[in-house]
Amino acid sequence: MSFRTIFFDLDATLYPASNGIWAEIGRRIETYIQNHLGLSPAETIELKKSYYQQYGTSLRGLQHHHNINPQEYLQFVHDIPVQDFLQPDAPLRDLIRSLPQRKWIFTNSDKAHASRVLTALDLADCFNGIISLESLDYECKPHPSVYHAALTLAGEPDPHRVVYLDDSIRNLAPAKLLGFFTIHIGTANPTDNGIPSDLAPDMTLPRPHDLRQAMPALWVSGDLPADF
Repeated sequence: MSFRTIFFDLDATLYPASNGIWAEIGRRIETYIQNHLGLSPAETIELKKSYYQQYGTSLRGLQHHHNINPQEYLQFVHDIPVQDFLQPDAPLRDLIRSLPQRKWIFTNSDKAHASRVLTALDLADCFNGIISLESLDYECKPHPSVYHAALTLAGEPDPHRVVYLDDSIRNLAPAKLLGFFTIHIGTANPTDNGIPSDLAPDMTLPRPHDLRQAMPALWVSGDLPADF
């Protein structure tokens, strides 16, 4: 059976986690929490960590416990000049465009941020669409329901025909349980993340650019849908 659909995470997957964007977003999340809840810096960091662990994103915790406006929050935390951190990635563009499968961005970010990142990387026309927080009614990975929703939005009825790339091992585990072929982008050891061995990623790659060498069979189209 061939793969028909590929999901790509966005932040720290399509670009290196070390380039500064994610750190800047993290700082703006802390600023937002401090300004809105009146916490000390130490309390802010602890709350941010707690909500991330419990809900997958700080936003989801803030919605549940503090009734914050998600659009306002996302506009603030993503208000960074991504073009100062990113530049067009021609090799990645060529690789993604050469894949015969449907290709979707599947992210815990909002669509506006995802669009800015893709434009800065010159990848905006490489995907069938963006599955973002708005698409998922602000539920987020790793909640199991979002993987089912992503399949529906992508028009893919069979999770066993999906390849999914993400820098978060935690976000990959529910996808593997569902039947996705999971690829971790990074270098972390899955056993260091408390993930059961049967839910560890199927593969680890330093960066998405290595996909052709690691999985050349993806370029054998097989029985792809008629609309390709």
